[in-house]
Amino acid sequence: MAKLEVLGDTPIDRIRNIGIIAHIDAGKTTTTERVLYYTGRTYKIGEVHEGAATMDWMDQERERGITITSAATTTFWLDHRVNIIDTPGHLDFTAEVERALRVLDGAVMVLDASEGVQAQTEKVSRQADGYNISRILFVNKMDKVGADYDSTLLMIRDRLALPAYAYNIPIGTEENFIGVIDLLTRKAMIWHSEDLGATFDSIDLANADMVDDETKQKAEKYREELIEKICETDDALIEKFLNGEEPSLDELNQALRNAVDLVKIVPVCAGSSLRNKGVQPLLDAVVWYLPSPKEVPPAKGVNPNTQEIEVRQPDANGPFSALAFKVQTDPYVGRLTYFRIYSGTVHTGDTVYNVGKNMKDRMGRILLMHANQREEVESLSAGNIGAAVGLKDAITSDTLTDVEHPIILETIEFPDPVISLSVEPKTKSDQERLGEALRKLQEEDPTFKLQTNKDTGQSLISGMGELHLEIMVDRLKREFNVDVNVGRPMVAYRETITGSAKDVIGQYIKQSGGRGQYGHVVIDMEPLDRGTGREFKNAIKGGVIPGEFIKPIEKGVMEALDNGVYAGYPLQDVKVTLHDGSYHDVDSSEIAFKLAAEIATKSAVRKSNPQLLEPIMDLEVVSPEEFMGDVIGDLSGKRGQILSTEARSNAVVIEAKIPLSEMFGYATTLRSMTQGRASFMMTPSHYEVVPTNIAQKIIDAGTTA
Repeated sequence: MAKLEVLGDTPIDRIRNIGIIAHIDAGKTTTTERVLYYTGRTYKIGEVHEGAATMDWMDQERERGITITSAATTTFWLDHRVNIIDTPGHLDFTAEVERALRVLDGAVMVLDASEGVQAQTEKVSRQADGYNISRILFVNKMDKVGADYDSTLLMIRDRLALPAYAYNIPIGTEENFIGVIDLLTRKAMIWHSEDLGATFDSIDLANADMVDDETKQKAEKYREELIEKICETDDALIEKFLNGEEPSLDELNQALRNAVDLVKIVPVCAGSSLRNKGVQPLLDAVVWYLPSPKEVPPAKGVNPNTQEIEVRQPDANGPFSALAFKVQTDPYVGRLTYFRIYSGTVHTGDTVYNVGKNMKDRMGRILLMHANQREEVESLSAGNIGAAVGLKDAITSDTLTDVEHPIILETIEFPDPVISLSVEPKTKSDQERLGEALRKLQEEDPTFKLQTNKDTGQSLISGMGELHLEIMVDRLKREFNVDVNVGRPMVAYRETITGSAKDVIGQYIKQSGGRGQYGHVVIDMEPLDRGTGREFKNAIKGGVIPGEFIKPIEKGVMEALDNGVYAGYPLQDVKVTLHDGSYHDVDSSEIAFKLAAEIATKSAVRKSNPQLLEPIMDLEVVSPEEFMGDVIGDLSGKRGQILSTEARSNAVVIEAKIPLSEMFGYATTLRSMTQGRASFMMTPSHYEVVPTNIAQKIIDAGTTA
């Protein structure tokens, strides 16, 4: 077992920033626990099913056996510092995956050997594609009934469109799984069970009597395929290969490293984390093939003073720049801000500049995190991930720099919430604490939104799913000691327009003695493509409306769009163009023009054929074949559109698109329909116009956004 080094300044080329990503229940946290044990970071293995996993430190995580919040840790392997972020697999916590991938250089994607590529596997793979993240795949649970490495490899290539090639292959499957074969070295690795898999025998494949001839032949076939692909990515090696000469192991390793960095090859490893087999070769592959911060493209951003694009090289001696990617409330040290340093070095007590907020802040204590445990350091340099105590106003996506060299790094985009709940404090003391608690939760989670009904004072919380909001309500009670009454779940509907309106007038004129109020605007409104958002265009010419009133007009337009005319839901995919109006030298004011803009916007919406939009979900149901007809019939009755059915092992996978409003309580429905033997997974797909008859029912029901 590797001995844990004293944390010091590790050269940047020996740092690896990786995330563990996967579908729920693929074994991410179990794999991370083995990594921590074999690297000497922990002295015992914490099991998820026993509620003792180090990285699942929240009470809710340990009770439910799922990861809710991404947890960071630092460990060492083969003289390399490995910063690891273990992410959730459940869709409701997709923001944790998004922000982790934004600051990482590589990822280990874990798959269940019996399930293959699942719904959330595709989702996290697309997220990794979006950031061009280098990956190593780990086909876990090779000991599980139905485990099929070959089928999973083919499914990866087909459904994820990744250049995936076996790096090692399993010896045996299910209860006969004993180890793996390293293809490049032709070594059979057989693990010892008596020391929790900390040691294993490495035997030349030719002399490995426990490996049958069929597996040896398969290893040669996969080895030839891997070497050919490696050589194809390197001009010098392909010449050797075509001449019938096999490159040396060092040449192959270097070429494979370059190919992984460019995502030309995605190595696939096999193992069983729960049975303590295959994790050490995975760690070796992470260190050997995933890139260091020096090998990924340097960070780019905009200089706020010149508006020019600038680059920050990963140099510890360069100007300091970092991205805050997570805020967490710690019961012992208070507000923690996680950050990734892209250039320069920061020390305890340094003054840093929050560029987006145009504020200076003091870097209090600097911490290296190990789940919810902390280790204080005096400084951190480029390529590292840490957390700071003392940054008062930094939130997710804020750029931190030194005062003399500001830059705004690329921000993190998060999906909009799709479901809402009303919450009301049970007592007056709860009421006093509720606002502050919700504000802190909103700071931590960018997909958790809070709105307050101006008329009733009722708080409406919105999130990515029922589980997401259930966890948030539970956190209100446990962490903030706030009891609330919870309303029924509501869909986050939106509104849009399908027509246009020209020359719509909005006037706010009031005269009641003395100085009056005068605002007059003329706007056009038109629809935008679905998912585009909102756009306000100032087309005023000749100063018919003074420049100081343009911002209040835009604010009035946006506030009117926030409270839709059709059913009270926010409007999206709308463009508003301000092109005419008038003003009064004495009576015109910002408030008058803001109110005039609201009047014009609401009038334009009414003239533009407003429509109600609803969130449509991608649904994957895995069911025994005998229940397929019942499941499909039920989905069709819920306005579901069946996309495909596919046999997988001893089950059938049904893929569909379905309105979120039809899916409340579906877990109970599916359980009763399939004797508890089916499961499902939903991910947001898009917004779609609600049929007129159903839209009217929603409006009549009097639901509020």
